Amino acid sequence: MIVVTGAAGFIGSCLVKKLNDEGHKNLVLVDQFNRSDRARNLHNKGYIAQVDRNELFQWLDRFGDAVSFVYHIGARTDTTEKSKEIFDDLNLNYSKKLWSFCSERNIPFMYASSAATYGLGELGYVDSHDIVKDLKPLNPYGDSKNDFDKWLLDQDPNKNYWAGFKFFNVYGPNEFHKGRMASVIFHTFNQINKTGGMKLFRSHKVGIADGQQKRDFIYVKDLVDVLYFFFEEKRTSGIYNLGTGNARSFYDLAALTFLSMGKEVAISFMDTPEDIRDTYQYFTEADMSKLRSAGYEKPFTSLEDGVADYVTSHLAPNDTW
Repeated sequence: MIVVTGAAGFIGSCLVKKLNDEGHKNLVLVDQFNRSDRARNLHNKGYIAQVDRNELFQWLDRFGDAVSFVYHIGARTDTTEKSKEIFDDLNLNYSKKLWSFCSERNIPFMYASSAATYGLGELGYVDSHDIVKDLKPLNPYGDSKNDFDKWLLDQDPNKNYWAGFKFFNVYGPNEFHKGRMASVIFHTFNQINKTGGMKLFRSHKVGIADGQQKRDFIYVKDLVDVLYFFFEEKRTSGIYNLGTGNARSFYDLAALTFLSMGKEVAISFMDTPEDIRDTYQYFTEADMSKLRSAGYEKPFTSLEDGVADYVTSHLAPNDTW
């Protein structure tokens, strides 16, 4: 059995789709299934069991011997949440406990880290294990992800196969439930339909024009292809960047959404909210050489093609993946 945590969420449900498409239906889905706003993400998905997040370890005590692989995608991902205790509980300690279960039984373990661990990028965006201890994330969410990375690197690296992935800015289907944390494409699509225009955050940094804040945007369908590659190939254990290696501006992202909807571009700007202004990343770009060296050769979807597919195949018809 393959365990997938966060299975009803954005990336988790897309991973379930990918596994199904590759013929895997022996999935145990872990999440909070009392949330009706995410139920449609699992429509027409194949799996053998649903386990509530709070009951996972009791379930593993009973059925853990049948588990062959664990994808730990579930986490608290709200970058505006300030409670360290919440992140320690859900992102750090829960992950430690799940890793310990897997390492004791030699079960392959794959998990989601985050580009938020890089902070302002003072040390660059290279996925070297040597810099993990020196990274300075900008919020408790990034701290929790980096704290687990640091802890895991201190464990016995030979006990079982594992891989952690620093997700950069992921966009794509199945994120409609994420509210404020959904991608700019999702918000642009909805704002265009409501007002005919889109407001982006104004730049509050000298030398960067409004809308020219840049991130490494990766289409979720590409992301799950990488996660499946490491499931099949069992490459070298370690922490890997998972972006495209090509930073693009938020203006590009929004403009492409207009174009994919057949609309004239109408972008204006508003002040960045004060609660995130001091911790806002103005640039991220993944160094992808480590992933390529591990043998992953498939090209990443261009922003133009990714936005077009997301808008026309999923947002416009209000369809999940």
